Amino acid sequence: MIPKTKVVKTKASLVKALDIPFSKFIRLRDTPGGVGRCISCQKVITYKTCDCGHYINRKHMTTRYDEKNCNAQCLSCNRFDEGNIQGYRKGLLKKIGEYETDLLEVKKHGVSTMGVFELGILIKHYKGKVKEFSTVQI
Repeated sequence: MIPKTKVVKTKASLVKALDIPFSKFIRLRDTPGGVGRCISCQKVITYKTCDCGHYINRKHMTTRYDEKNCNAQCLSCNRFDEGNIQGYRKGLLKKIGEYETDLLEVKKHGVSTMGVFELGILIKHYKGKVKEFSTVQI
């Protein structure tokens, strides 16, 4: 009999795995009833016609999973207009205010201490949030 070996997840694989439920959660949150508006251009979007857009680029791990940094964004702004950053900032100022927006801009310079354990916890958390939102809306 061959002994079972435990599969060790790498930090990179867990980041990739967390991106999926986190993105679904943000899009569900921002399209209540299946409809919402792009944070950047205010175009009407649906859950299926939007992305999880990041104000501070995803490469900054300190803000990558910050719910204030991530909002539903139309495909055009997110994919083809480099995030429409000016429009995004205006939308954020309206949504969370200047103080919180400034905090995000400062937070991006921090160092992330998130490891395998924390990423695993966040995956479970956001899978639960997606399940919760999905039963209510879609």
